[in-house]
Amino acid sequence: EIPFIKPSWMMVPTVVPDERLMVAGSRVLRYPGIKEDVYLSRFRPDQGLKQRLGIPPDNLLITMRPPATEAHYHNPESEKLLTEALNRFVSNPSTRILLLPRNKRQEAELRSVWAEAVGAGKILIPQHVEDGLDLIWSSDLVISGGGTMNREAAAMGVPVYSIFRGKIGAVDRYLVDQGRLVLVETIEDIRTKIKAVRRVRSKQRFDGANSPALATIVRNIISIAESTKPIVSRTERN
Repeated sequence: EIPFIKPSWMMVPTVVPDERLMVAGSRVLRYPGIKEDVYLSRFRPDQGLKQRLGIPPDNLLITMRPPATEAHYHNPESEKLLTEALNRFVSNPSTRILLLPRNKRQEAELRSVWAEAVGAGKILIPQHVEDGLDLIWSSDLVISGGGTMNREAAAMGVPVYSIFRGKIGAVDRYLVDQGRLVLVETIEDIRTKIKAVRRVRSKQRFDGANSPALATIVRNIISIAESTKPIVSRTERN
């Protein structure tokens, strides 16, 4: 819930239960899928990203997103899982790890701890901002402590493993139940649950015309606009 905010309308995924909402009844409009489906409908992959980053085409690429260590909901267990994941894959000669720190402080810490692997090119930390969707699409799998990146990967059909150790929301639970997101909760899970295999890129088309989520949201907005009477200002009445 968001304190002090009482929206007139809410649009939420169908998988979010009523008891989690601040608005009830006819003021709640729902859409199929997840919110990430909306903007992914217009995504066009950058086919040259791996070459630009200097990643050999025959290497397994793992994108890792560290947990939000400065957030109020952070659980230190997530950091242990990240460390174990890095330890597992950094020694594989045919694997490259694309590490995406959340801020400069976290980047400095990771560069210090993993200086040898960074220096050897086993761990890559982009020097410039890259499109997160392109990074996910170019990866063979994603290991992340962040909710949005996990859901984006799931929406694109990229194998994704969550090391987030906080409370799991309804949408993430829905993705887990569908087998589109794997929760990594223990050190043993790092060894047994994560499948490090090359991903076969599907011929999936990201097309706004075929996005049920986007189409439903647009219809909902039109419905709200048509059902709400315009407010006439005092100046207009005079």
